[in-house]
Amino acid sequence: MRSYTSPDGTRWNIEVLLPGSSNAMIFFRHPGGDASYRDRYNWVISQGPEARSVTGRLAPKKVLEALTDNDIASLFRRSMPVTRTDARRLPRSDSVGSRVDAATLPRMAAPVTRR
Repeated sequence: MRSYTSPDGTRWNIEVLLPGSSNAMIFFRHPGGDASYRDRYNWVISQGPEARSVTGRLAPKKVLEALTDNDIASLFRRSMPVTRTDARRLPRSDSVGSRVDAATLPRMAAPVTRR
């Protein structure tokens, strides 16, 4: 496993996930195990011979080895959060009582009347 230290001093663990024939997800895991909402990701595109074969797959270990420190820094700078920033405030769909009925929703548009 490889790691990256961001400018703020956070040491991120790096994983390669979802390898395809021409791309793979670079996953930056936040060091706080309970803080998965802080995880980030980006995609790396391969120009290798696997990219020309729909049945080929990139090897995660080789993808990670091929990335330079500058590549990783660039990927991190352009990375996106795994979850929305407000996801912790949203009701979970699998929790009891998380279903919202129409009476509790704010009225977004005028009611439709049928004739």
